Amino acid sequence: MVYEWILRGGAVVTPSETYTADIGIRDGKIAAVGDLRGASAERVYDARGKYVLPGLIDEHVHSRDPGLTHKEDFYHATRAAAAGGITTILEMPNCIPPVVDAASFRGRVAELESKAFVDFGLFGMVLGDENADDLAPMAEAGAVGFKLFWGYALDRRTKTLVYDASAREGTVPPPDEGQIFEAFRIAGRLGRAVAVHAENRELILHLTERERAAGGHDYAAFLRSRPPVNEVLTIQAGIALARAAGVHLHVLHIPTADGVEAVSEARRRGWAVTGETCPHYLFLTDEDYARVGVRMKILPPVREKRHQDRLWEALRSGDLQAVGSDHSPHTEEEKRGDVWTAPAGFCGVQTAVPLMLDAVSRGLLTLNRLVALMAENPARIWGLYGVKGVVRPGADADFTIVDMEKTWTVRGEALYSKSRVQPYEGWSGRGAPVAAFLRGRLIMENGKPLGKPVGRLVRPSTKVMPVPPVPKGS
Repeated sequence: MVYEWILRGGAVVTPSETYTADIGIRDGKIAAVGDLRGASAERVYDARGKYVLPGLIDEHVHSRDPGLTHKEDFYHATRAAAAGGITTILEMPNCIPPVVDAASFRGRVAELESKAFVDFGLFGMVLGDENADDLAPMAEAGAVGFKLFWGYALDRRTKTLVYDASAREGTVPPPDEGQIFEAFRIAGRLGRAVAVHAENRELILHLTERERAAGGHDYAAFLRSRPPVNEVLTIQAGIALARAAGVHLHVLHIPTADGVEAVSEARRRGWAVTGETCPHYLFLTDEDYARVGVRMKILPPVREKRHQDRLWEALRSGDLQAVGSDHSPHTEEEKRGDVWTAPAGFCGVQTAVPLMLDAVSRGLLTLNRLVALMAENPARIWGLYGVKGVVRPGADADFTIVDMEKTWTVRGEALYSKSRVQPYEGWSGRGAPVAAFLRGRLIMENGKPLGKPVGRLVRPSTKVMPVPPVPKGS
């Protein structure tokens, strides 16, 4: 057999082991893993001295496309993903119009597919009774799962999410717990997981009003308006409803020790719950606000160091199961407000992997755990396992190739996103993705995206699969 590519002599990394092997690629798939010294290939990539990871997955991206493309679009977001060593992104449904039924799902696929530099999956949105009958058609159309923005309403005219809808007419109100329970039951029967943004709307609105009335304008006041208990209340309600409904619950962007404990306790009881955190919670604390300002505002907010320490411990122990960027760009002009008025979010899809690799260099995490958190586990949760997230024959030939000696510095002008707003300007680190392959095509080399968009929609091939415990020594 003549392979299209052989990746020669790299250190292949899985969640449980690291070993040296050649990898043969044919027809966009992994054809062989082992000693291929006698084999021939059309092209050879010399991976000696580098680490070969399964193509990394960013399970949490907001490309803003369509509807908000003055901030970002799919062309730029997926180029940035490729530049950062990501080969698959999972795209959140809160575009305009949002993905709320099969027609809007298919419309978004048609809108995005020609712009994609990496493969992508799409979430459908949960709106309670408003679209309960549309969940099954969205799953049939290929949704990887469903997203519930807990406590958010939807503006009927603009189709944007609205957090404080108490004084607004013309909104689809947030689904109540009865509606959430019914949506969870449907998703459970479909074998799809539900991802939740877990914050308690009522508590936040009450405390925000109190802090602003008292003249609070600093980051400490902002944190007091969103105490950790607001997250725990929502996580606990979500766990109870999900367990009764028979659905896998995935809690997104966990920033607190309290949230970690709620998820880890549920998992100790054997319940179908997983949790994600994000690089900004792992690398920033409240003390960075004095330097970075509103550029680091995101929801849920970045918190104190004691929470950050628990997050790192949770990633190592398996109490948290995934890392996603929550890439959510805004323009420079929009981010010039104060802590109350500036929108929440910033670019993250290109910097996520380098930041996490620097953490590996500093001994905060192993490379094996990184593969679990950003490849195998997301693939298991979102029905892609075996096609994505693994290095074995038959899987897509997706690889993130890493040089752990390469250094980097974050510069806004070097980012490929349309927006360059991020809180890491000038940061340096060690360990970088130096090449990426997508279904047997070299799509990035030395941090630069290559060629034209070749990404396509990925559809779940399995139902939710359990995330295994952390192997000893990893």
